[in-house]
Amino acid sequence: MFQAAILIARQYNISIKGQFITGQIVDTAGTEINAIAAACKAISASNIVGIVGPEYSSEAPIIAGIGARIGIPVISQSATDPTLSNRNAYPTFYRTVPSDSAAALVIAQLFLKYNWTSCLIIYQNDAFGNGGATAITNAFLKNGLGIAGTLLFDIVTLCLQDNLSDVLTASPTRIVVLWVNSLYVPSIIQNALDYDLIGPSYLWITSASFDLSNFNRTYYPNLVGLLNLEPTVASVANAPINATLLNTAFDLWNQYEPETFPGSNNVDDYAFFAFDAAWTLVQSLQKFCSITSNTSSCISLSNATYCFDRFLFNSNTLFDIINNMEFLGVSGHIQFSANTTDRINGSYYVANNIQYSPTGINFVQALSYSDSTGWQRNTFTQLIWPGNTLAPPTSGAKLEGVKLILGLIQSTQYTNIIHVTDALGNTTFQLVGYVPDLINLLQTKLGFIPDIRLAPSNRTYNGLVADVANGVYDLVVADLTVTASRRKKVDFSNSIFDNSVRLVIRAQPDIQIGLFSFLNPLSWDLWLLIIGTLIFGSMLICIVERVANERLREKSHSAAYLMIFWYTFGNFMGRDVELQPKTIAGRLISSAMFFLTLVIIASYTANLASQLTISKSQPIISGIDDIKNGKVPGNRIGLLVGSASLEYYLTAVSGGNPNYYPLYSRDQIYQSLLGDKIDVGFIDTGNAEYMTNDVYCNLTIAGSGFNVGIFAIPMRKGWIYVNDLDVALLLLRESGDLNNLYAKWFQNKNCPDSSVSTDAIDSRALIGLFMVFGIVCMLSIFIFAWGKLHMTKKLTGRIYRIIDSLNKKCHSAREDATRSSHDSEIRELETVKIGNF
Repeated sequence: MFQAAILIARQYNISIKGQFITGQIVDTAGTEINAIAAACKAISASNIVGIVGPEYSSEAPIIAGIGARIGIPVISQSATDPTLSNRNAYPTFYRTVPSDSAAALVIAQLFLKYNWTSCLIIYQNDAFGNGGATAITNAFLKNGLGIAGTLLFDIVTLCLQDNLSDVLTASPTRIVVLWVNSLYVPSIIQNALDYDLIGPSYLWITSASFDLSNFNRTYYPNLVGLLNLEPTVASVANAPINATLLNTAFDLWNQYEPETFPGSNNVDDYAFFAFDAAWTLVQSLQKFCSITSNTSSCISLSNATYCFDRFLFNSNTLFDIINNMEFLGVSGHIQFSANTTDRINGSYYVANNIQYSPTGINFVQALSYSDSTGWQRNTFTQLIWPGNTLAPPTSGAKLEGVKLILGLIQSTQYTNIIHVTDALGNTTFQLVGYVPDLINLLQTKLGFIPDIRLAPSNRTYNGLVADVANGVYDLVVADLTVTASRRKKVDFSNSIFDNSVRLVIRAQPDIQIGLFSFLNPLSWDLWLLIIGTLIFGSMLICIVERVANERLREKSHSAAYLMIFWYTFGNFMGRDVELQPKTIAGRLISSAMFFLTLVIIASYTANLASQLTISKSQPIISGIDDIKNGKVPGNRIGLLVGSASLEYYLTAVSGGNPNYYPLYSRDQIYQSLLGDKIDVGFIDTGNAEYMTNDVYCNLTIAGSGFNVGIFAIPMRKGWIYVNDLDVALLLLRESGDLNNLYAKWFQNKNCPDSSVSTDAIDSRALIGLFMVFGIVCMLSIFIFAWGKLHMTKKLTGRIYRIIDSLNKKCHSAREDATRSSHDSEIRELETVKIGNF
């Protein structure tokens, strides 16, 4: 393609001083000394006014230095070292290939696209390798990504400086970025294949393509999914290129060297960059000579035989032309500036994916990148990942198939031991609870092989953390709180249980309420004083009102006093009694009595409401503040030895004074509470809620939770599978599985609900008052009945008297009638006798 650019210049009749531009190719063999020798020889023998190359970043600083000394432009098609972008250090250097800084950013964008978080870098020990590793590290840091480690490849000994298997298997990442020249890629890949470090569990991303035909077919399944990331031309990302110029170059290549022409679809991308580098020199020289007044000397060089003594006259003008040049080349838009050696807006990349093909395996273009669109999938190609799967891998190490030694400790509802008897009568123990269920869920998601070992019952939680740090267990799954002191020894997973500490105390019985509790708001001496005041006030009002008030004058002394007492009592009770004081003294006394009554009634009402609403049982403490204020002696506070609760107590409560009551299991705390050995126990929230709701109904929780934290799984520092475990735990939380486990094991409730608080007044509090009311009512009924009976007797007597009077009148009337009838008969006899005469 370099030669094609020279030939096209001839076709376009581009000449200098009547002569066509020519070029020559020299082989540096990839070494700096050969590059110096070849460049110096060519410059000494010919009028060299520009250099295309060199190919390697290690040679570029030397050739760029020669160009700066002579004053001729050096335009590389493949040197990508980021340090070459410094215009001050390399004033005459340019390149058509994107620098490794752009490649590093592209790799970071690829990681962000697939949610990868880290990688291991293998790089060669030269300018290309060091520059690439540095650029990737900087790009990852800027994008919140991590570098899990680096591994150096010595290009002299052709060996890795550390054992690849040891480094990679111990690394927390499973993505490898191989930043070496294509010459060294096959040997490193073969080394990784020999240790089974390429395949389903590992993703490799190389910076250079390599020949796949040299690998044994048995390795093909492992190689499938590998990615090769390289700079490419704009057409791959559907950006414009100079197709006319490209087709002309292909035609010339095919015409003059048909045996080397691979076909238009198989030309290496770096050949496009080489053409645009040569074409930049051709056009810049043409313009340089067109604006130079003396065309015969437009490319004049000093007449010296030694290469380093030669110099291009008016070279500043040539560099100004290049810095302001802009055209559409065969690789895309070409434009440079005076501030950087890199082309502007010309970064395009392709990710080639190893996939199965009819002939074996082959690189297939799967992704493309441009500055404007980012990474895009190829519409016609399916991306295949390691393991011949369509699912993108994760960057972290996987637990699938890994055997883990899991430490558990017996703890109510978290890990319980039950004995199971089979049909043959054989009895075995089985672990059940929140923790075994959690392990089953994690095993289903991650595919690890659990080796569960139950820790001794007397092992403290701090001891379990030490066991993990010392390698006794890979993980401990238990109700183990994350603390600062424990984090110094081990790492922790994401939360498996959101925890706080609760205070467990004995439930207090309800306060006994007497029949006359309604009298308790006022003391007995105050009640006597009130009664005495009512009697005295009534007497005083009676004295001053007796003469002036006509209603009192009409009554006897006793009746008048009773009326005044009723008046005073009625005002005391808030009733409006129809008796108005007539004297000033009576009114003053009444006003004083009213004010006194107002204060007493208000005080009584307030105290009565207060006493009745708090008559429910009151705990000995209301929360952790009471403990801090010393309401409970330290030796009456039970704490679990080696627990996070103990650390909190020593730090936040006692100031380091070990004045607590030491206990060695949660069951001991509950038994000590029931046995009155302690008054308060510090218990984790899940266990406290379960035990007080389902087992110990005569224990209760005081106050709200404090020392809020989490239960998590401890692991050794730098454990490589931490990301895989954390993701699984987050998925369990998001799916609600952790909430379901909590409900299953901690939300049983068999104890009666005694924690419901209410402001309603219990009937027992006022039963005495109702009894007094009932007695008064019965007395009233008796008085009423007595009065009625007295009236009935009087009425009966009157009726008897009336009946007796009527009887007497009837008897007298009958006697009168009898006498009258007898007299009539006598008269008749006398008349008869007279008539007989």
